[in-house]
Amino acid sequence: MKMAVLYSRVRVEEKALFAAFQKRALPFDALHVDELPLDLNGRNTFSQYDAVLCRCLSHLQASYLTRWLEVQGVPVVSPHHTVVTCGDKLLTSTVLREAGIPMPRTRVALSREAAIQAMEEMGYPVVLKPLLGSWGRLLARINDRDAAEAVLEHKTTLGGYEHSVFYIQEYVNKPGRDIRSLVAGNEVVYAVYRYAEHWITNTARGGQAQPCPLTTEVQQLSLAAARAVGGGIVAVDLLETADGALLVNEVNHTPEFHGAMEATHVDIAGSMVDYLIQVAAKGARRKHVTHVDRRSIGVRWGRAPAAAASPS
Repeated sequence: MKMAVLYSRVRVEEKALFAAFQKRALPFDALHVDELPLDLNGRNTFSQYDAVLCRCLSHLQASYLTRWLEVQGVPVVSPHHTVVTCGDKLLTSTVLREAGIPMPRTRVALSREAAIQAMEEMGYPVVLKPLLGSWGRLLARINDRDAAEAVLEHKTTLGGYEHSVFYIQEYVNKPGRDIRSLVAGNEVVYAVYRYAEHWITNTARGGQAQPCPLTTEVQQLSLAAARAVGGGIVAVDLLETADGALLVNEVNHTPEFHGAMEATHVDIAGSMVDYLIQVAAKGARRKHVTHVDRRSIGVRWGRAPAAAASPS
């Protein structure tokens, strides 16, 4: 069995993953995404791998690479559908809503006028988010109409796809923290609180991770959210409301976990690699069955069966 890790930068998380492969004596290649030209008409350069873990920082790169890997028949974590869904907050909210998963009240507007109307009807404060992006960037808590008009004017003037759709959520007055859980397949690997004095609690913005008990509610909601977006390895961000209810805020397909490594005693990277092994084993069984089925009816790879001759 041989694996590969697609990466953009070798951060704390990637170093931990590499160490987990080595601890298991599992052969793997670390492949930098900037050094991977894809020959769309050539041979399958990834056929030597039983599974690939995608750790791309760029959502665009992750989307294209996971799609290409799946076309080549190589199992990839997380799957292309998960990457595409989690990379767009509107798509994430859509599947969460379809699955009946509790989340903050959310509206989407396609014009500045509609955005103002939505905010007025929801009541201030509200949070304006970009459809694409992570690390708590370009978030704005809007407390009144004057602020709304100013921020929307800036976004409209800046232009571009990411500023042309207005994703608006209610402001949840959380207790100085949120909850981040990590799901790998059917397992919730860990949960941590992320504390911050600022209303944005993301660790990339200075939030501090502390242990959080893996309650039944946290586990069930995390697993439901992961299934809704397509599965794989994802991080689920949960918000606690004033009455103690939990809401799914976001789902991330390439989670960082350096803060959780310091806050918990869980072998996070090891759990991720163990899940990748499971994915590889399932892929190998599926490939074997498909090969046997095709051979039994006389079908070559990539060719349809010949039409039966018409009776004379």
